[in-house]
Amino acid sequence: MDTQPQPFVPPHPTPRNRPPTRLELIRTTMRNPIEIWGEPSYSEPYIHVRFLGDTVLIANTPELIRHVLIDNAKNYRMARVRQLILRPILRDGLLTAEGEVWKRSRKAMAPVFTPRHIHGFAEMMKARVETFLNRYRDGAGTVRDIGHDMTELTYDVLSATLFSDDVAADGSDFADDVDRLLSTMGRVDPLDLLQAPEWLPRFRRLRGRGVLEKFRKVVRDTMAARRQTMQDDPASVPEDFLRLLLEAEKPGGLTAAEIEDNLITFIGAGHETTARALGWTLYCLANAPQERALIEEEIASVLADNPPPVEWLDRMPKTRAAFEEAMRLYPPAPTINREAIEDETFAFTDGGTIDIEKRTTVLVMPWVLHRHRLYWDNPDAFQPSRFWPENREVIDRFQYLPFGAGPRVCIGSTFALQEAVIALALILNEFRLEPTPELDPWPVQKLTVQAQNGLPMRVARRTQ
Repeated sequence: MDTQPQPFVPPHPTPRNRPPTRLELIRTTMRNPIEIWGEPSYSEPYIHVRFLGDTVLIANTPELIRHVLIDNAKNYRMARVRQLILRPILRDGLLTAEGEVWKRSRKAMAPVFTPRHIHGFAEMMKARVETFLNRYRDGAGTVRDIGHDMTELTYDVLSATLFSDDVAADGSDFADDVDRLLSTMGRVDPLDLLQAPEWLPRFRRLRGRGVLEKFRKVVRDTMAARRQTMQDDPASVPEDFLRLLLEAEKPGGLTAAEIEDNLITFIGAGHETTARALGWTLYCLANAPQERALIEEEIASVLADNPPPVEWLDRMPKTRAAFEEAMRLYPPAPTINREAIEDETFAFTDGGTIDIEKRTTVLVMPWVLHRHRLYWDNPDAFQPSRFWPENREVIDRFQYLPFGAGPRVCIGSTFALQEAVIALALILNEFRLEPTPELDPWPVQKLTVQAQNGLPMRVARRTQ
């Protein structure tokens, strides 16, 4: 008799079983884009459709994804709709810049994200998480919105590691500001779907201009203060991300505006993906006690040896696997959008072909791909064992894309993984997060995949 507990299946939209009407399509895209996709998107290798007058190719098969993102990446630029949504926030930050501007930014930032530098951040990450946990120690037994807390925690880590705590914040609630920004500026507007000119006002985003300007003022003040220190006392300036970007401000390097845009990208969005993934991981583990027990045992065993935190990522494979499984179910960046520059014909290895016309929008959607029936067993269930070392080799590189792929792969992926494992190890070693009656999250896409109703959970001290 099978006594194995059934895996936890966290909330997700049920795939549509009929095509939406035009009005349903617009309304759903504005409200929550991940609710659009129908059953064929989760079962077919690719789909060619017409979407509001445009040709759209939904690419699900790994070989087609590899072709678009790597093998012929030069024929695919950022899709127009994506840029209409993101550029008002990030302008020429690394996520939205193209051509020479993107190349300059990527080159300027690359030295900070080498393994040597990232490993050097581990002790600081550990210290910041330990300090953060004082709020749990002082309030054990209380209910907290874990999603909100993880946004605050990852901002603290980012500020310490990349900016040496020199971000000129005004003391207000950073997590609330991020939520306001993404709920206004980060949502799809009907004019974006119709690809109206950028100069036409998006009324939903008018409400977000204040908080966006607040972020930009923080960045400008941070840049000005650091420039002053670099001039007055250069020996005291830390060798961090902020210094590296400001030193790239020269002819042939980055402009002041590009530096501002990249700082906005990392302060406003760079930590957000890790925060959401941590929140979903803790939520899933709270509802999967058998998985949580395995991770608690692993953490206790490793920490008993007191290794430096730089070793935790490699020595805690089950903890890492839980985080990766949460990113599979709730990918922080749920869509990757490209647009074909010229016509081409792609040939599949089985002999089939597909014509991709110029200006076709190609959607590579981690939200759909990570739950696709062709590539995952029990795809909607939380099963971290998929990512245990002995099982990883069956996962194709292009069926799991939490950090993207190709030239524009996330530059901070190793940073995020290291930070996540350190945070999870310290939190779960000392505390248990318990579901509450109010816990009813629903995934909604606001640039990242967030819990619409928050993640209220009770923080309890573990009895070890």
